[in-house]
Amino acid sequence: MTITVQNHTTTSPTSSSLGNNNAETKLVVIYAPPGMAGHLFPTVEFGKLLVAQGLEVTVVLSAVGDADGLTNIRAANPSLSFHCLPSPVLPPANADSFEAKVFGLARASLPDLRDFLRSASPAALVIDFFCASALEVGAELGIPTYFFLTTCISVVAFGLCQPVMDEHTTLSFRDLGGDLVHAPGLPPIPADHLPAFTLDRNSVSTKLFRDVPHQLCNSQGIIVNSCRSLEPRAADAIVSGLCTPGRPTPRLYCIGPLVKPDEVGVGTERHAHECLSWLDAQPKASVVFLCFGSSGRFSAEQVKQTAAGLETSGQRFLWVVRRLATGVEHNQSAVDELDLDTLFPTGFLHRTKERGLVVMSWAPQREVLAHGAVGGFVTHCGWNSVLEAVMAGVPMLAWPLYAEQRMNKVFLVDGMQLAVAMEGYDKPMVEAQEVAAKVRWLIESDGGRELRQRTHAAMRVAKEALGNAGESTRALVQLARKWKNADQDGTCGIID
Repeated sequence: MTITVQNHTTTSPTSSSLGNNNAETKLVVIYAPPGMAGHLFPTVEFGKLLVAQGLEVTVVLSAVGDADGLTNIRAANPSLSFHCLPSPVLPPANADSFEAKVFGLARASLPDLRDFLRSASPAALVIDFFCASALEVGAELGIPTYFFLTTCISVVAFGLCQPVMDEHTTLSFRDLGGDLVHAPGLPPIPADHLPAFTLDRNSVSTKLFRDVPHQLCNSQGIIVNSCRSLEPRAADAIVSGLCTPGRPTPRLYCIGPLVKPDEVGVGTERHAHECLSWLDAQPKASVVFLCFGSSGRFSAEQVKQTAAGLETSGQRFLWVVRRLATGVEHNQSAVDELDLDTLFPTGFLHRTKERGLVVMSWAPQREVLAHGAVGGFVTHCGWNSVLEAVMAGVPMLAWPLYAEQRMNKVFLVDGMQLAVAMEGYDKPMVEAQEVAAKVRWLIESDGGRELRQRTHAAMRVAKEALGNAGESTRALVQLARKWKNADQDGTCGIID
């Protein structure tokens, strides 16, 4: 069975002028979801850009989260203000996934958010999609409310289409198996590549996610961490109204790519992490970097298969290994203390010591990708990681694990053509032979060189978008001027 969303009516929103930059300083409040670093880091970078445009920015967070992490973020970003809401009175347990719990926490914090917004009187409220319930508070107080989405434009386009898909079938996506789902501006997506927490039509998490497209359409606009030139078909499908037939088409502001600043830090010693010194000694574009995000983990057998493949490939590699996926949770310290000869095939580290480095737990990913010795990136396809690779011009081997990463894989491989899939990612095991073949192909083959050239072209496009006259900069300036002139155009006001 194939689900197709089609609409031949085009209703492009009217563009507004950039306006004058003579209004007094205005406040923008950004409401970020609790406990999600992958969402918080681009949110902070977005806030810093707004400050550079002459706005004040306060990032509002739930008290549920990583207190130490927030302290570090505060210290590293003195231009931003941070406000922690009190710990909410949690609703009765009615969540079947981590994602549903985050939605619930955001909604439980609405009374405190409302009180803060009344006192702050911001020119605009910017919310994450996990905080979509805050749209009603913005409407109640008369505050223009926008979404800042840390996913790619293609995911946004798919999400906006979902109400139309619901009209075509009463089946859950889980019932469709590998059947293809079609949406405007996107390559066909196997239904089983959609996020697990959206597959069951009757689940709490799916119902929550199915409300988001309607909330997006009722907002003042969608801000996305990407640039139009990376995903033109998806962006055009949204702007033309193809994704929202019969509903308001939200304005789209593509202001990325925004990536984390260097973690080693300007002016600090580069020996802050051993892997950077090790990379200094490797030939140009010779090293394959394997890293799977802060939550990426594999079974002991998958670790062994990956190690065997890397050894057989004959290529240089830098591999970040995190905790194991087992029936018993390991904390990170326990993994760090594992006998490496037990974790890897016997003798693996000794046999590969001249051309490989295994790093336990963490490496400064952006700095690694920007290093000239890195010639390829085996990635879980998290969007932050993808953008870091694009900005460094590093070609990717896609090995998606969870959430929307399988969708990102489809968009990267079939849409943007910036990655090649590691076959078996959707099976119980990626075999050693596949690891060896793909790593060797990436570094040595004509196909790998062509992929590298396409990635370098994407890097140039992305950097141009962020330049002084670039498309992403223009979108940001337009948005900032709109907020700075909010009182003049009557788009802001607190309603008592």
